[in-house]
Amino acid sequence: MRIEYVKVVPDVYRAMMCLEHQVEKSDLESPLLDLIKMRASQINGCAYCIDMHSKDARARGETEQRLYELDAWRESPFYTEREQAALAWTEALTLVTNGHVSDGVYEEARKQFTDVELVNLTLAVVAINGWNRLGIAFRSVPGGYHPASGLSR
Repeated sequence: MRIEYVKVVPDVYRAMMCLEHQVEKSDLESPLLDLIKMRASQINGCAYCIDMHSKDARARGETEQRLYELDAWRESPFYTEREQAALAWTEALTLVTNGHVSDGVYEEARKQFTDVELVNLTLAVVAINGWNRLGIAFRSVPGGYHPASGLSR
């Protein structure tokens, strides 16, 4: 690990946790949030977050099959239309430099999510992308997180 940012600037961690708490108190389903956190972390290559969120997902009952297939979700029959719309939204926002969010992705998301849910889903994607960037920049080491102990950033 390069810098223990949590210790160096605790307010950064508190600010990020405020985002997390807002996401957690939304009406979005935990399994859906687990999937988008995993997918964004896969795209960004954040080993720490992939480790964390795969453990959280398993602890909440997510199947190995769905976790293994996540990077090929478009070709897999294991995700609901709502999950597919959320995953497409997550990818579009995470890869925003590849052409922004298309009208097609937006329309699919609008079919599955209310205005409030879509704003909260967007905030969840913003939050995980922020965590990924902190983890990647400061090389957070995967493996030490345990769901029962909570966040160990």
